[in-house]
Amino acid sequence: MPIQTHPIASEPGLANYTLSVCRYGREGSGRKAYIQAALHADEVPAMLVAHCLRRLLDQYEAEGRVRGEIVLVPAANPIGLSQLVHGTPFGRFDLGTGINFNRDFRHVAEELKDKLAGRLGPHAEANVGLVREAARAAVASWEPEDATEVLKKTLLSMAIDADIVLDLHCDNEALMHVYAGTALRDKAVPLAALLGARALLLSSASGGAPFDEACSRLWWDLAEHFGPQTPVPPACAAVTVELRGEMDVRYDYAEQDAKALLQYLAREGLLDIPVEELPEAQCAPTALEAVEPLHATQAGVLVFHKQLGERVEAGEAVADIVNPVSGAVVTLRARHPGLLFARTAHRHLLRGMQVCKIAGLTPFRTGSLLSD
Repeated sequence: MPIQTHPIASEPGLANYTLSVCRYGREGSGRKAYIQAALHADEVPAMLVAHCLRRLLDQYEAEGRVRGEIVLVPAANPIGLSQLVHGTPFGRFDLGTGINFNRDFRHVAEELKDKLAGRLGPHAEANVGLVREAARAAVASWEPEDATEVLKKTLLSMAIDADIVLDLHCDNEALMHVYAGTALRDKAVPLAALLGARALLLSSASGGAPFDEACSRLWWDLAEHFGPQTPVPPACAAVTVELRGEMDVRYDYAEQDAKALLQYLAREGLLDIPVEELPEAQCAPTALEAVEPLHATQAGVLVFHKQLGERVEAGEAVADIVNPVSGAVVTLRARHPGLLFARTAHRHLLRGMQVCKIAGLTPFRTGSLLSD
């Protein structure tokens, strides 16, 4: 298994960062899968899953079972991994700019609309090849302004032409859940079932330009732009996998999740291993626009009435916020029914902080749909 090292920051006299990448199979020999762990560098479960993936992929490579190309980035954010604030890891935001590491990835669809004008035709497969070629060139032309943008360009350059992109994250405290583009529903449903996900959240544009959409959204944007006479299929199944909560760092979980991801790659023809029967899905797909976030309406101690995995009815009490100084107690109630699938791990909040997320069935939100 070749390991590549990419310099991310190497100016003399300053801290240097490098990115390590594991490659399996042969480039250009077939379909391509890209997997990265912990773009939010303090989301540790993803890195343990990547460790288990690497061990199994090493074995499959030695046995000649890899079909096509698999790229694994076991720790996708060396900058964030090096950030500490008073001894506490801080890997979600770039301390230099305040920008979320999983936001502001380059979305190349607009420039591709001009570059591909008059070049695409009636054959979907040929169009896919032209789009990928143009997308690689567009990412290559990105001129980063700082080390974090170098990191983003490096990651995106490896994923932009992949058939499958798996971006491994976790939430604060959460059940397993998955985010994907609406056009990728059929690709995401079996992955969610294999992982035992309790929520599969779909959106065509979630806001903020996250990594998965930088890889996948260009396909349906181009399809809409060029119209049905010029078929552009959703050729990149980019999915964000939320591996439960930050404290769910366990070998049994990691091994279970790694095997599920590899089963998915096997079903997609990238691994020559026995394909197991697809387990029964633990959730139906729902629109990300149907997720209700609750926020603290005052500062105070957070006390939950509802636990992860419980159903919540409209108007039902989810949590209290108790101000220990004033004695005021505010009860937070759901406006829409759904499943409580993610919540904060903090138990003292300031006003405006997010408390939890409830996956409903009926879309009601617009605009930016992701939390910071």
